[in-house]
Amino acid sequence: MNAIEPSPDRELQAARRAIDGALSRDRGRLHGLWSRWQSRPRDAAAREAFAQALAGSVSQREARAASVPEVSLDEALPIAREGERIVELIRRHPVVVIAGETGSGKTTQLPKLCLAAGRGVAGMIGCTQPRRIAARAVARRVAEELKTGVGDAVGYQVRFTDQVGDNTRVKFMTDGILLAEIASDRWLSAYDTIIVDEAHERSLNIDFLLGYLKQLLRKRRDLKVIVTSATIDTERFSRHFDDAPVISVEGRTYPVEVRYRPLEGEGEQQGERTVNDAIVAAVDEITRQDPRGDVLMFLPGEREIRDAHQALERRKYRETEVLPLYARLSAKDQDRVFNPGPKRRLVLATNVAETSLTVPRIRYVVDPGYARVKRYSPRQKLDRLHIEPVSQASANQRKGRCGRIAEGICYRLYAEADFQARAEFTDPEIRRSSLAGVILRMLQLGLGRIEDFPFLEPPDERAIADGWQQLAELGAVDKDRKLTTIGRQMARLPVDVKLARMLVAAQQHRCLREMIVIAAFLGIQDPRERPPEAREAADNAHATFADARSEFLGIVKLWDAYRQAHEDLTQSKLRDWCERHSRLLRMREWRELHRQLLLLCEELGGRWKQHRQPAATPRARHRRGGARAAMPPCPTRPTAPLKSSARPPTSRCTAR
Repeated sequence: MNAIEPSPDRELQAARRAIDGALSRDRGRLHGLWSRWQSRPRDAAAREAFAQALAGSVSQREARAASVPEVSLDEALPIAREGERIVELIRRHPVVVIAGETGSGKTTQLPKLCLAAGRGVAGMIGCTQPRRIAARAVARRVAEELKTGVGDAVGYQVRFTDQVGDNTRVKFMTDGILLAEIASDRWLSAYDTIIVDEAHERSLNIDFLLGYLKQLLRKRRDLKVIVTSATIDTERFSRHFDDAPVISVEGRTYPVEVRYRPLEGEGEQQGERTVNDAIVAAVDEITRQDPRGDVLMFLPGEREIRDAHQALERRKYRETEVLPLYARLSAKDQDRVFNPGPKRRLVLATNVAETSLTVPRIRYVVDPGYARVKRYSPRQKLDRLHIEPVSQASANQRKGRCGRIAEGICYRLYAEADFQARAEFTDPEIRRSSLAGVILRMLQLGLGRIEDFPFLEPPDERAIADGWQQLAELGAVDKDRKLTTIGRQMARLPVDVKLARMLVAAQQHRCLREMIVIAAFLGIQDPRERPPEAREAADNAHATFADARSEFLGIVKLWDAYRQAHEDLTQSKLRDWCERHSRLLRMREWRELHRQLLLLCEELGGRWKQHRQPAATPRARHRRGGARAAMPPCPTRPTAPLKSSARPPTSRCTAR
């Protein structure tokens, strides 16, 4: 008898089930090939194309499964005691909420627990961090623990830096990077697991991600989501994901004593003091009782760090080094904080060290109780950075930074009554931000109305109305709240909506070169330094680029001068030039944002390519072998949204 051939329907159904054994990133393409074969079941070519693609993807997945890094947990960390339970929950549930106290080890050990649960084979384990400095530092730490190099089994991606390879299992990134990937891959198919770390910070990006992942889980049954938070309102996260299981992990902390040293002073110290006076007095007190203990101090921003740095340097403590820590610091200077030497350290940090990073060997914390918070003003249509008192939850997070290696002491430079009167939690960013950019992104992605989006906490109706009004005024939406041609162009430019509209108008009026310079300038903190102790000298240096017609033209003049200096000078001389006119690190950031916008405009094509760079000088042409001199191309393709203006334009700038 002749062999009975299987029916096409059975073969098709078996082939469709086999797709589950392929890499997650290939499943969309495989489903397309399968649908083509299904429409022509007798077509041998369609069947063979599907079979070859499936075999190749399954083979790659099997190779990844055979080369999983050896996982070992740090038994000294409290999360290791809950390791087996966490692994079991990850296998059984699509979403798990991990509530970990300071020092529990959740950030570094959770990716390894995911590997132990069999994740990271079909796709990568994506771990989001609120800050670039944290993504980079944690990736290095996890790579060391897995005995692999950064860019191999463990990689990271932040703006302008992409160290992720084909063999990467665990990828650390900022939440902005993951949001940018949604635009090109709605299914986030490169990942089989996503860890949203530090979710309690409730940034706008985190809230948007949590809402998007809730929708995505209904379509991707293979995806696992893990939400980690400090022990702050974890039940809200659980309810958001349909009563997902919550597991609490204790922190590895010794008792921490809290001492209140308010600025107005008490007893013999009665009288008003500045914050720097109080910081110096607290460090003096610590030095008298323990001249070797490392101290971590929290300050609102870089300027406050610089002022405190100078005040502490003048004290000339023996065998002590004063180290700053903030996001824009170079990687070399950041490493000095995380790799302590023999000297005592006084670390001056922004709130980047509050939860995202653990600074080693800290015995004392000095907390002035303030942070820089961005708030949107609907009346002025501007984001403003205010210095505000931190919440009780943030103050307790700061306190938890000491007491990791021995009993610690936290000095709060405010009264206990002041602490008790503060808000329990920090306002979520969605409650204090402009929503125009969020609405524009949702329209571009086809996610429906913002009013119906499953945010963790719904935004205020007035903020939603203001967002729609902004987009209408900018011409991004029509009267039916649909994207216009201008709106579609704006949505492809990952900058603040007002800056995007400026670029669209510049393209129409053929002044794109100048506007890219200005938009990149407005997207960073002002690089023109004006320190209090040298204001006159700074004003004289800045006057070189002043233009009576417009402050914007002065910005273009500064850019052209810097670009020429970048071409003509050596690195050391360029550094001297920047010290006379601006801050070098911020000029680099300006240059990088400018490069990214140039690439984005190139990708848009058409008239967007009609920007012109100034001709190179004869000297520069000679140095470059006769070719047109220009700054070297951006090393990576832009993937992260540019930040909205880190500092709002001045009122004079806005008026013009």
